[in-house]
Amino acid sequence: MVLIVFAAAIGIVVSFVGWGFLELVHQIQLWVFTNLPKDLGLDPVPRWWSLPVCTLAGLPVAFAIVRLPGNGGHVPANGLQMGGTEPNMVPGIALAALATLGLGIVLGPEAPLIAIGTGVAIFTVNLAKRDAAPQMVLVLGAAGSFAAISVIFGSPLVAAILVIEASGLGGATLSLIMIPGLVAAGVGSLIFIGMADWTGLSTSAYSLTPLHLASFGHPTLADIGWAILLGIGAALVTYPVRQIGLRVARLVPTNPYVLIPIAGLAVAGLAIAYSYATGNSVSQVLFSGQDALGGLVSNAGTYSVGTLLMLMLCKGVAWAVSLGSFRGGPTFPAMFLGAAGGIAASHLPGLPASPAIAVGIGAMTVAFLKLPLSAIVIATALTFSGGPGLVPLIIVGVVVAYIAILTIDGKVAAPAAPATPSPPAPT
Repeated sequence: MVLIVFAAAIGIVVSFVGWGFLELVHQIQLWVFTNLPKDLGLDPVPRWWSLPVCTLAGLPVAFAIVRLPGNGGHVPANGLQMGGTEPNMVPGIALAALATLGLGIVLGPEAPLIAIGTGVAIFTVNLAKRDAAPQMVLVLGAAGSFAAISVIFGSPLVAAILVIEASGLGGATLSLIMIPGLVAAGVGSLIFIGMADWTGLSTSAYSLTPLHLASFGHPTLADIGWAILLGIGAALVTYPVRQIGLRVARLVPTNPYVLIPIAGLAVAGLAIAYSYATGNSVSQVLFSGQDALGGLVSNAGTYSVGTLLMLMLCKGVAWAVSLGSFRGGPTFPAMFLGAAGGIAASHLPGLPASPAIAVGIGAMTVAFLKLPLSAIVIATALTFSGGPGLVPLIIVGVVVAYIAILTIDGKVAAPAAPATPSPPAPT
C-alpha cells in the first residue's frame, strides 16, 4: 500500500516534469526554426538555416557528455536502454536532449523521458523518505519510467509494455514493479486527460495520435507474402543504419567538441539535399518524425516513389549519424522510416497502403529495438483505424523482421572457427 501511494504521487510529479520537458522542446523548435529567422528578416525561412542550427547543437551535447554526470544519457546506437539513472545525472541528460531534440537532430524523446522520469522519481522518494529501502527506490524509479514514457505515447499500457520488455523484467520482479508502475502511469495520465471540471494539459503539439488509414478487410495470402518481404526489407535497411551509428559512436569520444558539431552539420546537409532534390521541406528529414508522421500518411498519395526513396535515404543516413553522436531515442525515426517505406511499397501490385504502412512501422521498430511485443503494440495502437485485419499482418512482419535482424547480427558477429592446427612435421 505504501508503494502504491508513493507510485501515485510519483506519477503526478513525473507527468508534470515530462510535460514541461516536451513543452520546452516544442517551444525551442518553434522559436529556433520559425520565430528567430523571421525576427532576423528571413521570411520565408531559407533552406540553409538548419546548417548553423544543427552544427551549434553539437556544442551543448558535447559539454553534457564530457563535463556533466551521466554522459548525457545512453548512446542511442545501442538501442533503448533502461535503468542506471541517478538524480544527479538528470541535468546533463536534459541538456543534451533539449539541444538534440530542440535543434532538429534526428532522434526522439522517449529515451531521455525514461531517464528523466527515473531520476526524478528516485529524487522524490529520497526527498520524502530518506531511509527508503533500495528495493523501494528501484521499484519507484521504474514507476517513474512508466509515467514519463506514457506522456509521449499517450497510453499507460503502451508505456508499460515498452518499459517492461526493454528492461527484461520477469518473475517476481515483474509482478512487484507492474502494479506501482501502472498506478504511476494511470494517475499521471490524468494530468493530460483532465478530471472533473479541469480539462488537463495539452500535449497535442508533440504526442503521438492514431493515424487515419483506409479501412482494410481480410488479409489474403498475397498480403501475408508482402508482410514477410517487408519484414526482411526492414532488417536489411536497419542493419547498416545501426552499424554506421556504432562506428560514429566509437569515433566521437576522441574529440566530441569537434566531431559532434560536424555530425550536426552532416544532418543539416542531408536535409538540404533532400529539399533541393524534391522541393519538400527540410523538416521532413530533420527532427524525430513524430510530428511529421501524421502528415506523411495523410498525404501518402502525393509522394512519388522517387521522393519516398530519397526521403528514406537522407533521413536514414541522418538518423545513423545522429545515433552515434547526439543523445535521444531511436524509436520515432524508425517508425517514420517504416511508414515511408510502407508507402513506397504500396506502389507495388497487390499491396494496399494501409497494411503496408502498418507492417512497415512495426517491422522497422522491431528491427532496431529488438522488442517484438512493443513493436506489435505500438504499430497496432497507431493503425487501429484500418481495422482488425491489420493485426495479423503486423505480427507476421514484426516476427519476420525480428528473426531476420537476429540472423544478420548472428552471422556478422559470430566468431570465426579456430583454425585446425597442422600436424607436426615428421622428425
